[in-house]
Amino acid sequence: MNHYATQKSISDAVDGGGLLVVAQWEAKPGEADRIAGILDRFLPEAQREDGVKLFLISRAKDNPAQFLFYELFRDEAAFKAHQESAHFKTYIAGQALPLLAKRERAQYGLL
Repeated sequence: MNHYATQKSISDAVDGGGLLVVAQWEAKPGEADRIAGILDRFLPEAQREDGVKLFLISRAKDNPAQFLFYELFRDEAAFKAHQESAHFKTYIAGQALPLLAKRERAQYGLL
């Protein structure tokens, strides 16, 4: 997967709190590289969203079928807007989710 960076530092991103969403995906057998390609197209779109403070996606080194998402949104409304975005509906809901064997998500508030 390509790497995308923003000009924000981590301290800038977490300043003022927000809603942290951590997700773990596991691809169905033989689908990991397809998912990685989808995420390469999705990630820069997600990082440009107005309410996104930080958005990172990683792929496990020891199991390339596993993906970890670390998403920090300004607030609950920004997270909802993210899920309503055209790129989320196209790439995630429409293309990636059918290729998953497992998907877990948890939400956290910053301390």
